Amino acid sequence: MKLKFFFVCLFLNIYLILCQDKKTPILKPIKIGVLFNYGTNENFVFDDVDYTYSTNTYKLQAFYELGNWKNIDFELIVQPQIQSLQHQLQNFYYVTTDQENFEEKTTEFMKPKNMNLYGLEFGFASKLKLTNTLDLQGTISLGFSYIDTRTERLAKGFTFIENFSLGFSYQLFEKSFLYIGTNFGHVSNLNFQKPNDGYNILGLEVGYSYKL
Repeated sequence: MKLKFFFVCLFLNIYLILCQDKKTPILKPIKIGVLFNYGTNENFVFDDVDYTYSTNTYKLQAFYELGNWKNIDFELIVQPQIQSLQHQLQNFYYVTTDQENFEEKTTEFMKPKNMNLYGLEFGFASKLKLTNTLDLQGTISLGFSYIDTRTERLAKGFTFIENFSLGFSYQLFEKSFLYIGTNFGHVSNLNFQKPNDGYNILGLEVGYSYKL
C-alpha cells in the first residue's frame, strides 16, 4: 500500500517540477499512440499452479514531455485501456472450508471465466538514446481500474493496476515510432475488498505512436 502511494506522489512531483518552466501547454501531448499487450500467469517467473490467467490489453496512449537529462528523455504516458481476461481456478481446495458457502464458491470459481477490466494508467517513462533512431525505454506505471467479475483471487469492483515495462522504441519515419517490449504486471485492490490475492503476469507488447 505504501509503495503504491509512493509512486503516485513520485509521478506528480516529477511532472510538476519538470513542467513548471515549460512554455508549451501542460495538457497538450507530444505524441499519441496505441499499444497491444498479451500477458499470462503461465511463465517462468510466476506460473502459480493454483490458477490460470491471461490478458489481452488494448491501450490508447497520450505522451507528455517531462524533460531530459544528458541523453535520457523523460515522458508521462496516460493510458486508458480495456483488458480482456481469461481465468480459471485449478486448485479444488483453494477455497477453504472456513469460508461462507465454500462449496458453492468452489463450484463457481472452478469454471472458466471471461472477464473485462477497464482502467486508466499513468506511466513514467525513461528513454535512453542508443542511436539516432533507436531508444531503450523503461516504464513504471500505476493505474486505477474496475474488474467486472469476481473470482477466488479478487473481488469484483475497484482495483489497482501496476506494470513495469522494458523495451525498444524505433523511429520508423519522421513522426512515426514503433515500440516492442516486455512487461511485468500486477492487479489487486489494496484490501478494499476481500479476497485480494490478485493476479501477476509476464507479457509481451507492441505499440505505435505518432508525433504531433
